[in-house]
Amino acid sequence: MRRAKAKVDPWRAEIHNGWNAVLRHPLFRVFHSYLLEAEQDELGSDTWAVVTDDGDVRFHPKRRAPADEWTWVFAHLLLHLGFGHADPRACAPKDIDGDRPEPAYHAACCLAVERFLRTLKIGRCPWPLPDELPEQDEVALSERWRRLGVPPPVKPSGEPDFRIGSAKLAEDLDFQRTFAIGIAEAATSALDRAGEPRTPVEGHVKGPWDLALRWFTSSYPLLGALAAGMKIVSDAELARGWSISIAAVSAEAGEIYINPLARHSEPEWRFVLAHEMLHAALRHGERCGMREPYLWNIACDYVINGWLIEMGVGEMPEGLLYDQSLGGMSAEAVYDRIATDLRRLRKLATLRGRGLGDVLDQPPRRIGGYVDLDEYYRNALCTGLAYHQSSGRGLLPAGLEQEIRALDQPPLPWDARLARWFDEHFQPEEKRRSYARASRRQASSPGIPRPGWVRPEEVVRKATFGVVLDTSGSMDVTLLGKALGAIASYAAARDVPRARVVFCDAAAYDAGYLPVEEIAGKVRVRGRGGTVLQPGVRLLEQADDFPPDGPILVITDGACDVLHIRREHAFLVPQGASLPFRPRGPVFFVK
Repeated sequence: MRRAKAKVDPWRAEIHNGWNAVLRHPLFRVFHSYLLEAEQDELGSDTWAVVTDDGDVRFHPKRRAPADEWTWVFAHLLLHLGFGHADPRACAPKDIDGDRPEPAYHAACCLAVERFLRTLKIGRCPWPLPDELPEQDEVALSERWRRLGVPPPVKPSGEPDFRIGSAKLAEDLDFQRTFAIGIAEAATSALDRAGEPRTPVEGHVKGPWDLALRWFTSSYPLLGALAAGMKIVSDAELARGWSISIAAVSAEAGEIYINPLARHSEPEWRFVLAHEMLHAALRHGERCGMREPYLWNIACDYVINGWLIEMGVGEMPEGLLYDQSLGGMSAEAVYDRIATDLRRLRKLATLRGRGLGDVLDQPPRRIGGYVDLDEYYRNALCTGLAYHQSSGRGLLPAGLEQEIRALDQPPLPWDARLARWFDEHFQPEEKRRSYARASRRQASSPGIPRPGWVRPEEVVRKATFGVVLDTSGSMDVTLLGKALGAIASYAAARDVPRARVVFCDAAAYDAGYLPVEEIAGKVRVRGRGGTVLQPGVRLLEQADDFPPDGPILVITDGACDVLHIRREHAFLVPQGASLPFRPRGPVFFVK
């Protein structure tokens, strides 16, 4: 005899079909919950299902309903977890009755879930509900219903459908974070199905950050030009991979990276976006120099946040860096002050997160065709400043206005800065006339003596400087030619006849005083060993025939020892190189 096939309970199949429909939705597939049958007499006859504190769903085995109604029920239960209703850390003591929610709090939580499910459009509600549901949150509704009682149309039937577990279990499972990831997955899936890009385009608004960005272009001219050229990238997975808590910026890419899971109001997003745009426009990443990058980022955050609070741009989110005592200080001055307490500062957080700077390093890239990055940001800020002042939109912090006006002046080339350095240390003495030397321009009246131009000999002897020249094998011949040629021309223009030159590689070679016109072309470079420059500096500082106030120029490629120079000095290094120490004198980058 053939064995008869086991009968399949069609109503049990409806339950599993409803559960599978929930799991196919990207909002719920991240929960990793299990569907289990409740034990006998575990659930009352008027209870559909409950969700446990560890995330499992237990259904009543004798309840009969179509799959779409079960889909609604299961989504309802998982939303309780996602909204934090079962988390004891989010509940007030009066909301909990043992391991179950208090009736008024339970009804308020169910109402909040029902409102969300109506917008989600998944399944079909199996119980009648009013067309209009109250808009208050769970806390306000539960307080109100404790006083007045729960209205019958929204009062849940049966026992509470979720259990409140321990704080330790809630911390380990963190269903609210799981739900936030599910929201991002659902949004990404919807955009992919619609064939739209993940980054916002014209006319497309994804969140409050896009509304905040539009506010700048329409209502805040100071940063409007910047906002028009910046691009917002709101991607949860990208933010997770780069450890971005709220936001970060790449000036080179012209992009602001937003964590869509961060919950902030539109005024707070205005503050965040303005913060990141000022980071990019003021070139804080480029201005870091030899400073520690994270501490420099912290110093810039203090300055920017102080400006934005003073200007009243949006609302500062809780936890950002602000110190009223640092008002009016530049980022460089703030850095020098805060760098003395490194242990405390490591615990501070930027918009990206603790221990991370929100100014990202990205490969250089041009913005808007063939416009240079510095030129783009300079034009955007200066144009915005002009519109801001002409429209009379209020006062600006003096520090911010000074930095914007400083950007309007393009940086001087290295040779012009070197010429200024010579002007500071070598002022050509004015010539004076003396009858000790007759003027030769008197052919028309040879019988009338006239004085000629002379210079005091004692002044000429004092005008000199020292050159410490790195002659190691790593030095570039082109760098040597440019640097020595510029030194010779500027020294000759300022009536400096000779300079004391010292060559350094593994040892110091004193070339003595050389005429400035011979420095460029007639210097014989000696030695090609290692690079130790301190002996050459010490030789000049201890030389009896070198003036005590004579400045020193150090020419190196940066691959040298740590230098300690106790008099006026400057460095000439190739563009892109860096010194292995923090220089006290000016650094001229030779291009």
